[in-house]
Amino acid sequence: MPLSPHLQAIVDAEFPRMSNAEVARHRSAVEALMREAECDHLVFCGANRTGSIVQYLTRWPVTAEAVGVFTPGTRDALFVQWINHEPQAAIIADEADVKWGGESSIASAVEVLKKRGAKAGRVAGIGPLRADQHAVIADAFGPPKSLNKAYTRLRQVKSEEEIDWLRIGAHYTDLGMAGLRDGVKPGLKERELDDLIERAYVRHGAVNFIHYIGVTSMASPNLGVPRQFPLTRKVEKGDVVVAEITAHFWDYPGQVLRSFAINEQPTQLYRDLHATADAAFDAITGVLKADAMPAQVIEASRVIENNGFTIIDDLLHGYGGGYLPPVLGCTNRPAAPVPEVPFRAGQVVVVQPNVVTPDRKAGIQTGEMMVIRDTGIERLHTIPRGFLTI
Repeated sequence: MPLSPHLQAIVDAEFPRMSNAEVARHRSAVEALMREAECDHLVFCGANRTGSIVQYLTRWPVTAEAVGVFTPGTRDALFVQWINHEPQAAIIADEADVKWGGESSIASAVEVLKKRGAKAGRVAGIGPLRADQHAVIADAFGPPKSLNKAYTRLRQVKSEEEIDWLRIGAHYTDLGMAGLRDGVKPGLKERELDDLIERAYVRHGAVNFIHYIGVTSMASPNLGVPRQFPLTRKVEKGDVVVAEITAHFWDYPGQVLRSFAINEQPTQLYRDLHATADAAFDAITGVLKADAMPAQVIEASRVIENNGFTIIDDLLHGYGGGYLPPVLGCTNRPAAPVPEVPFRAGQVVVVQPNVVTPDRKAGIQTGEMMVIRDTGIERLHTIPRGFLTI
């Protein structure tokens, strides 16, 4: 399905931007976290395209490294570590004072804190601060108070504007999966499947985050989960192709997982695997809504164990602004202690019951990203579900 006109207008902008009202909401929410922690200043950071707090506050998606200082009522100071990234960062983060970080972005940030009169014990941090960066702040003001857990909880629930941006990410992710579905054929190498996926969305402004693909014979399988790095193996008649794809638009992603049988109907084993995964997906999405408990999701997935199978990947995880809690497994492949915190309306999650045989030699992929609402879930993806024979 095409993007709706208001989403297409976001895509068509020279520099797509969240609205001023939305950014103001983000900043107010972070200010509230700082007040609760009794802090006057925040050092926020990201590196190598991770650290969503930088974009959350300034609109600048992190490239190599970015370190900022947020003081309520004052323009942000934002330092980017690679000087050739400064010109565009200054355009996109137009409400911050953007400069090259010089020899050390964290040292530059500390100088700003000193000029702003920061006091010991009143500096907070959000983002992946390295040990050496933490030490530089600690030497000047004492150890920064980490607000990462509080920020993660904040990011679990999305505004409607953020959900719209996630719809765009989901749209391009669907295009990638459709590119694989419509282009896969015997004779193509796994590396060429990557090309089918990215070719479908890159020209529209989306960026690859992951495309994990696995190919194996359904008659003699030796692969339970997609590979993170493709092989030179060629697709053959009677293979199964399993894939997990995430494209993102300005760091707002989709995530979709599907399986395809090549030139032959699925074997009985693969039909059983996919039928089990479908049943688990339907049962999980049947209980997901605001105030549902994570334990209910795990209980809904019991069909996996009852049918003699298990999973490798996580059963469910939060998404959008990071790989977010809750991260759930099933009863015979738990992920972590089950949180006793109910789901909230506006949470975005990926449900992905990737069912495998106990020996991990055969497995399928199915699942996708969705929004939790008061009375159930809302799909963000439009690509059809199901185990297709190509």
